[in-house]
Amino acid sequence: VEVVTDSGLVGWGETIDVGGTRSVIETKHKPALLGKNPLEHRKLWRALWGPSFGDGRAVGGVDIALHDLRGKALGQSVADLYGGRMRDKVLAYASAMNYTEGVRPEDQFPAEAAELVKRGYKALKTRSGRYELNRELAVVTKIREAVGPDGNWCIDLHQRFDLNDAVRVCKVMEPFDPFFVEDPVRDEHALMDLPKLRQMTDVPLTHGEEWGLRWDFNRLVESHDIDFIRATLPNVGGITEMMKVAALCETHAVGIVPHFTGPIATAALVNCVSTYSGPVMLEYNYGGR
Repeated sequence: VEVVTDSGLVGWGETIDVGGTRSVIETKHKPALLGKNPLEHRKLWRALWGPSFGDGRAVGGVDIALHDLRGKALGQSVADLYGGRMRDKVLAYASAMNYTEGVRPEDQFPAEAAELVKRGYKALKTRSGRYELNRELAVVTKIREAVGPDGNWCIDLHQRFDLNDAVRVCKVMEPFDPFFVEDPVRDEHALMDLPKLRQMTDVPLTHGEEWGLRWDFNRLVESHDIDFIRATLPNVGGITEMMKVAALCETHAVGIVPHFTGPIATAALVNCVSTYSGPVMLEYNYGGR
């Protein structure tokens, strides 16, 4: 997303072009922005939100571009615009070990985990849940051996399970001490199922990469039914809204492990999470997958 001012400054944003996102930006947001002051980002965010009919992706891409403009105009990074960094480095985990057609995960995943550790990654994520539980358990055992007892290891269940099956899987994962289990239940049931799952397992839980605004996260964060929020910067309405989500998490001592995005949004996201004082780990889309 490119936004150009009459003074020649150019701001770049990025979002996900699905469900008419491009059309909303071009037909609704463009006329709403023309002639406005790009420094008034809070006012502009509210003006963009109305015509988007709740499409956080459209608002998010434009909001990132407006922050880029604002930072260039004032000579500051996004982190500086929000009071400066709390940290100079953010731990990245390699989002890898995807199921590959025709390749056995027993052969692929442990070898890939060992290679990631060799490359110096201190954290990584694997997919799980496609096959029957005993087979997945054997794969998980080999991955934990490859990672070692001190490695930060995350497991993505990709919303494959209803509550009963999610409980079974999470209980099996407990002895392996994962840093978190992601998307253990289906998204449409998350607000009902995650509070129940929280009472039945000790593994840290995260969810929400498809969610929009801070109100989507509020109930689960406030009740501590998730340990980390999984917000995606463009989905959540851009930097303006991500900083409010972060403030909500900080209030309730919940960590942030955002979903990966493209290069522009990732640069913006690093600035956002560098201002956060709580637990943070950033997903890196290892190998272009």
